[in-house]
Amino acid sequence: MIHITPTDLLEHLNWRYATKQFDPSKTISPEVWTALEDSLVLTPSSYGLQPWKFLIITSKELKEKLRPLSWNQAQVTDCSHYVVFTIKKNLTAEHVDRFVARTAEVRGGSVEAIAGYRNMMVSDVVYGARSFNVNEWATRQAYIALGNFMTCAALLGVDTCPMEGIEPVNYDKVLELPAKGYATVVACAAGYRSEGDKYAALAKVRFPKSEVLETL
Repeated sequence: MIHITPTDLLEHLNWRYATKQFDPSKTISPEVWTALEDSLVLTPSSYGLQPWKFLIITSKELKEKLRPLSWNQAQVTDCSHYVVFTIKKNLTAEHVDRFVARTAEVRGGSVEAIAGYRNMMVSDVVYGARSFNVNEWATRQAYIALGNFMTCAALLGVDTCPMEGIEPVNYDKVLELPAKGYATVVACAAGYRSEGDKYAALAKVRFPKSEVLETL
């Protein structure tokens, strides 16, 4: 496997910014988008439970419905692909069992062989102390996916803008999520920056490394 250099990594991360203006005439190619979809699937999660679903919005009509529910931000309608990050609400033992079955299928072996791991997950996430804030736990997992997606997009030369300025409850209604057991937590616009976006040229504002990193 060929790895990128530290210099390449930092160049891509410095190139990335929260894009304010997308060029609506530019779309992400199928090849690149497939890779970004796979990056979402490959996102790590606690226990590997993947308590989420990622909704990929490309329909112009649906984007227009979501824009008023997003502080009327143009990124929603002007981007190439709009990703809504949702969580599986109130995780159950059934979800854990599906994950255990999938593990046995992919890695070989039997469900019985990993029953101890299954029971540990259930006793923590479904019935343990974490069960009282399991949706908040799932939300944190979704933000791991958001960060992973944005970094992978930058490495592929795709612009993104994380979108917290949205109305999650109303997103849920438009996307018909309550009946499916999912809830919106955040979104991300992806595409290509407009040449007129002045924010693309602005220097990043970060606290000095000495303030935010400490080696112990």
